[in-house]
Amino acid sequence: MKRYQFKPKLLMTVATLLVMAVCIRLGFWQYGKAQARIVAQQQIDQGLAQMPVPLSTDIEDNDQWRYKRVTFKGVYMPEYEILLDNRVHNTKAGYQIVTPVKVVGDDQYVLINRGWVEGKLNRELPVYETPTGEHTFVGDLFFPIDKVFSLEAKHDGNARWLPLWQHIDMPRYQSQVPFDVKAYMVRLAPDSQAGGFVREWPAPKNRISLHLGYAYQWFGFAFTMFVIYIVLNFKKFKKEIEDNE
Repeated sequence: MKRYQFKPKLLMTVATLLVMAVCIRLGFWQYGKAQARIVAQQQIDQGLAQMPVPLSTDIEDNDQWRYKRVTFKGVYMPEYEILLDNRVHNTKAGYQIVTPVKVVGDDQYVLINRGWVEGKLNRELPVYETPTGEHTFVGDLFFPIDKVFSLEAKHDGNARWLPLWQHIDMPRYQSQVPFDVKAYMVRLAPDSQAGGFVREWPAPKNRISLHLGYAYQWFGFAFTMFVIYIVLNFKKFKKEIEDNE
């Protein structure tokens, strides 16, 4: 008669547990990112459902203000403008234009993301206009990520201003300009007439299903490893049974 016995080996057990732990950890990481995007989308929807509120002077990075739609008056100061490189819209490469604005009634400046413009094949910087005079701005508050990996070289504060950046680095920007800048940015609303460009801002909900799919994939890998471990460690052996008559 054929019988089976579970005889796991130590090395295989340790390796399986390590791989399963990594897969489960990655699964929860992706699941957490999906939940964060769900919360962010809820905040955006709530902000869009309300009337724009006046820009406050004491805004902090918290749930009360994140993605909230605000309005204020100010003047563009394009001397320290930023062009965010490698931004894609409808499969075309281009830039997002970020311009500091001197807020009326406030000593500090606010960075305004004015939207996307198409780039040139020869990599020359695009030509565009920045309106002068005082404007009424309406947009959504956005808090850039503090720590972003980048291969950009450190900029010498005494060198001329370099407008081409890979990402928004607020501490770096604040340290290189001769005026005080608030720690957040305002994404110009699509219907604003204050000198904007293409403003189809990415919605967090567009990637929720992607992160959930990755999470379930990692959990599936962990389960698959467990099944393989069980199958490989069941050993089959023969045992003769003598019938006593």
